[in-house]
Amino acid sequence: MVSAKLLSITRSTPRLVSPRQALHPRPLLHRMASSAQQNPPSGGPTPPDKAVKTFPFASRLKDGRALALDVWSVFNAVNLPPDCINLGQGYMNFAPPEWAREEAELALRSVEGNHYSPPKGRVRLRKALKEFYSPQFGRDLNTETEIIVTSGANEGQYAVWAAFLEPGDEVIIFEPFFDQYLPSIVFNGGKPVYVPLHPSTEPAPGTKHGKKTWNVDFEELEKAITPRTKMIVINTPHNPVGKVFTRAELERVAQLAETHDLIVMCDEVYESLVFDGREHVRFANLPGMWERTVTVGSAGKLFAATGWRVGWVIGPPALIGPTTAATTRIVFATNTPMQEAAAAGLERAHAHGFFEQQLKEYEERRAVLLDAFEKLGLEYAWPEGSYFALLNISRVRWPEDYKFPKTLEGRGKDFKAAWFIANEVGVSSIPVSEFYCEEHVSIGENYARFAFCKDLDTLRHAGEKLQRLREFVV
Repeated sequence: MVSAKLLSITRSTPRLVSPRQALHPRPLLHRMASSAQQNPPSGGPTPPDKAVKTFPFASRLKDGRALALDVWSVFNAVNLPPDCINLGQGYMNFAPPEWAREEAELALRSVEGNHYSPPKGRVRLRKALKEFYSPQFGRDLNTETEIIVTSGANEGQYAVWAAFLEPGDEVIIFEPFFDQYLPSIVFNGGKPVYVPLHPSTEPAPGTKHGKKTWNVDFEELEKAITPRTKMIVINTPHNPVGKVFTRAELERVAQLAETHDLIVMCDEVYESLVFDGREHVRFANLPGMWERTVTVGSAGKLFAATGWRVGWVIGPPALIGPTTAATTRIVFATNTPMQEAAAAGLERAHAHGFFEQQLKEYEERRAVLLDAFEKLGLEYAWPEGSYFALLNISRVRWPEDYKFPKTLEGRGKDFKAAWFIANEVGVSSIPVSEFYCEEHVSIGENYARFAFCKDLDTLRHAGEKLQRLREFVV
């Protein structure tokens, strides 16, 4: 039963800071695009007798969802109550290690540290990447031809797509997908092809309400491959599901990649956060896969430094060479001081036992959040890696006359659930339907993503607040 408290709640429509546009369905997005053309921003009032000059924008903005209001803006802290705890966005509320940060400070005090770095990345960082990753890939990586530093993992991925996609080339991505994949593929002429992961109904061991991680339907994956397929993207550990792809799953993907001569992009930015003794299998290490795989990494995820915007791409010369050419024309060079910090992080991490300690701390954080889910009594997907957990919010109910902002119109029902939870319970999350194509929204709209990359006190407080959600569960 829903408590009487639920039936008594009413709220005025919250004010959002900037104009909002619904992502689903497409007609709403079209209206937003038309409005943008007819009413562009201006420097001041327009005289009533003077028409506003407009210019048509590229269709890629619409096709890549770039004109739609993104979920991060909808659930931005400025749009939520001041005491709402932000477990939606995946950034940390603690600092990177001091022994890495101090290298950026030293670089800023030098002359060289304030100027361009080589387009491939600073020599020191590429050497550190070689020393760090060569043992993991089982090969002596070449810093000139097999490693490139990029302005964050996002830009590295964008450069790969810029280097290899021709108009109409298809790129397979698993849903739910990291939201930057879609516009980056479309902006470079590609066509995303969506293959959904499927929630498991099997109980996660040692839990009452947890479910095992989501699964790949390989028949669906095979059917998605066409003569136009150029590439497949694997994200392991996965954002937002927290899935760590097994060796058996990756071997099946490898067979398909070889059969159809596909390039594979392996997004492994959460590589250091694999829990419960699971194996992080590097796809590039599977037989025959090095020659067709680019592996994407991130200093921001390794060292709790998402603002550094330093990433890298590792792969064979045939893939890294064109990617280097693309990134040189996209950004030319990456932030010099932050490259020094990333290099120091890689050089000193093992001596400090950093990754072992960080993993232990994240396991503690995960335990706090999942314990709150267990007490709440709602199903959740057991996160095997990354710092995200999906909570099934399909049983959450709110009063029929509850006032939601217009920006939620046309979106998945999880948007309303997440908005209600943020405003009435005081913990924000991200609705998972944002990471789906329209055809598959029904799979994602039962879930909200919670990030546990926060300190323990914040997570405990959030867990306490979440217990109030029981009043609104049927």
